[in-house]
Amino acid sequence: MTTTTADFRHWAGGLQQRVEARLQALLPGPDLAPQRLHQAMRYAVLGGGKRVRPLLAFAAAELTRADPERVVIAASAVELIHAYSLVHDDLPCMDNDVLRRGKPACHVEFDEATALLVGDALQSLAFQLLAEYRLADDAAAQLEMVRLLAAASGSRGMAGGQAIDLAAAGTSLTLTELEFMHIHKTGALIRAAVLLGARCGTGLSPERTEKLDHYAKCVGLAFQVVDDVLDAEATTATLGKTAGKDAGRNKPTYVSVLGGNDARKLADELRAAALSALDNGDERTLRLRQLADFIVDRKF
Repeated sequence: MTTTTADFRHWAGGLQQRVEARLQALLPGPDLAPQRLHQAMRYAVLGGGKRVRPLLAFAAAELTRADPERVVIAASAVELIHAYSLVHDDLPCMDNDVLRRGKPACHVEFDEATALLVGDALQSLAFQLLAEYRLADDAAAQLEMVRLLAAASGSRGMAGGQAIDLAAAGTSLTLTELEFMHIHKTGALIRAAVLLGARCGTGLSPERTEKLDHYAKCVGLAFQVVDDVLDAEATTATLGKTAGKDAGRNKPTYVSVLGGNDARKLADELRAAALSALDNGDERTLRLRQLADFIVDRKF
């Protein structure tokens, strides 16, 4: 293991713990009424996940030297949106999965109605955080952060991508159509995480913001490509969720469209495109570059 790899793991592990602790504090306590809903919210969010989106937010924040106390709130808001999407994705009316992060899905552990409300409540809490805490130097900048996360979560972002995904089951998509779907379903929230982290600080020019967004678009797509490969090749125990479910539901994926080998080549191409958008001479891009490698090389 190289020193750089060890350093990245130490950095990522420390931030994962920091985000976990802040999420524990931000979520309503399990004894606060309505207790069952609050217990289910905590069940869905805490104690699992790679926290890739918060890590991306912190990595982007290094470009603008943002206050970590601001970043952890923005990162938590993004993670709450992500957690809500997983709860809803697992529902019988969506992907109908019973396993998430190595434990029963929220609707299995509790019930479908509670799981639906968990998603609703987590989404509301995410926007409450963006309004309640000071994350930018002026109100207009913070309002833009709210708009950015809302757009990434809605019909022109994550929710819209899920709608396209549901409609695509049993059909054949071209690579361009598949990319369009995942730019919305998976990529939009990853791009939001990166941009929100950077916007917690100051000094990023429009040109560099555009390049950062391109980086985020590429790693967001790469994340989905690798997800599709792992769904086809890894085990349920490794993934912590049901393996092979995409093929079982006849859903178009990068593996079904390209094949496993070409899908991995595409992930490598997307990583290269993401890295080319960064200034490798700027030491502040180190974590973004390491995260691109982590996303593409991960095994779970």
